[in-house]
Amino acid sequence: MRMRRTLAYMVFACCVVLFVVKNRAAEVRSGDWTISKSEAAGKVEFSLIEHHHGGTSSLQSDWSASAFLGVDFSKPGRQDVHFTIKRDAGKIDCEGFLNDGEGAGLFHFQPDANYPREMQALGFSVDDEKQFAMTVQDVSLEFAKQMKNEHLSGLDADKLIAFRIFGVDAAFIEALRAEELKISDADKLVAFRIHGVSPQMVRSLHQAGYSPDEDTLIAMRIHGATPEWMAELKQRGYDHIDLEKLIAFRIHGVSPEFIQKLQSMGYSHPDPDELIAMRIHNVTPEYISDMRARGIHDLSIDQLVSMRIHGID
Repeated sequence: MRMRRTLAYMVFACCVVLFVVKNRAAEVRSGDWTISKSEAAGKVEFSLIEHHHGGTSSLQSDWSASAFLGVDFSKPGRQDVHFTIKRDAGKIDCEGFLNDGEGAGLFHFQPDANYPREMQALGFSVDDEKQFAMTVQDVSLEFAKQMKNEHLSGLDADKLIAFRIFGVDAAFIEALRAEELKISDADKLVAFRIHGVSPQMVRSLHQAGYSPDEDTLIAMRIHGATPEWMAELKQRGYDHIDLEKLIAFRIHGVSPEFIQKLQSMGYSHPDPDELIAMRIHNVTPEYISDMRARGIHDLSIDQLVSMRIHGID
């Protein structure tokens, strides 16, 4: 009888230990939060800061003020606050204070135990780090399903987080595809959002007779070859220039103002490659004027470029 009782106590003790270990593992994350005013109307800047052995890490972004249920950001003076951010991936309990709409406090993160399993069923692998980020960025199960249905290459849990950070959603993808852009690369969609490739930009280029691919669109935005800038070039007689050459124009500084100065000096319509070569080798309107002041007239662009290459100043 005593042996049975001892065995029962041991089983009970093991269950208690397992329960404690399991719950400690489930509540691991905590840290500080701060809220400050945002330049965007109706939003606040919300930060979560974790302290760990490797130092600190933080997540910061603009949030809608309505996301903080029960918090009155318009209330003057100091107020104690306690709010909970609930997501599919978990919940973040926060307590602290606000002073004239800004403040700080402590947070505790409780991951949802079912979330990793449900995401795995959708084909996404979620570890502890990702689950915390997916809670903050609100990567819901419904959002994951929507993105899965878009049949994108390279789509994983990290991309879902990036999508939420940069605003890639089903509406954005469908708007691009409505402009006959057959985009299916998750990385390219993130790059589109980062650099400002919009459905309107794609439409404008198609209307102008271009059929750019994803890499060309991104390069155009990186270097500032916008439809508005292209319209300025058209006024100087440069219509429907190859997109790669337009990007080279921006890289090397071939501007509508540069072309206008050359035209006023008698170079009515230099070839795009000539314009690029002039900028690469620093054949400026000032250089041409200096040569003319020395009595050297009627030089072709090729001659001017050759003189610069050979150091004739």
